[in-house]
Amino acid sequence: MNFPYRTGHDFPLFLAPMSGVSESPFRLLCRRFGADVVVSEFISAVGVARGLEHLFEDMRFEQAERPIGIQLYGADATIMARAAEMVTAAAQPDFIDINFGCPVKKVVKNNGGSGCLKDLGLVQRIIAAVRSATHLPVTVKIRSGWDDAQRDPVAIALRCREAGAQALTLHARTRTQMFSGKANWDEIARVVEALDIPVIGNGDITTAADVVAMRRHTRCAGVMIARGAFGNPWLFAQARDLLAGRPPRPAPAATERFAVALEHARLALALQGDTRKTALEFRKHFGWYTKGVPGAGGLRERLFQIESMGEAEAIFAAYLAGSAVGQAA
Repeated sequence: MNFPYRTGHDFPLFLAPMSGVSESPFRLLCRRFGADVVVSEFISAVGVARGLEHLFEDMRFEQAERPIGIQLYGADATIMARAAEMVTAAAQPDFIDINFGCPVKKVVKNNGGSGCLKDLGLVQRIIAAVRSATHLPVTVKIRSGWDDAQRDPVAIALRCREAGAQALTLHARTRTQMFSGKANWDEIARVVEALDIPVIGNGDITTAADVVAMRRHTRCAGVMIARGAFGNPWLFAQARDLLAGRPPRPAPAATERFAVALEHARLALALQGDTRKTALEFRKHFGWYTKGVPGAGGLRERLFQIESMGEAEAIFAAYLAGSAVGQAA
């Protein structure tokens, strides 16, 4: 099934939109390791419509990130349309994605994100309004419903398609589940069967084998990877190996992990500014990159105290030097 934008592979791998994570440096890195499509962090339509400068900064991307979608959230169809029009002109992404999936309280308290799923008429009005405001493809990301009582992903997906969505991602959990429990891949399969547009599966993808398993289980048109990519951009390359029938490349050793972590950090410095704030916000990434290495707990403890990227480089160098001494001994 064809996507309304270029994907690079018949079965594309997507980097999910994640607040504080799916920023331009990480998107670039994931593209290099095999992500076919990336999506921005979710952006407030109200803020865009008001012309808030920092949101337009958040929408900036490098040409190497294409194809890229800008994801908007909001609960007012008129404002969402205005924001889509402004994003189309200012950022010129490859598509506009509408967030009907975010479960975070500050978003849903005003019926944004997955809060919209309580009113499918509103969902349809938003999609139709955004479609009318931009020439770009319009896609949506949904959850399976607000809660178990309103859990009906096929009905939600059909309403989205009827309103004009050109591709749909399903995170097969309800809003009230947040990130607990298991994603119901059977629901993705039912949505795939019901829709005549590409359906992207999302939920519980932590290994390359999970990508292949979801494709087999659901017959989805692509897979979106979220938390499984934290500190692990290699997941895209390993999944592409398996999809192509090749043995997956091995998990990286500490030396490679730290080299990529520092490459990621330098991208952040270049694109977001060489400031203490950049370093502090990057601590979480360093924590994820150290997962699974010997002595990770103590290493993270030191990295979570850095105030500059230079300190991180010194910590990694000392760790590797100590490991080499230990191996030599």
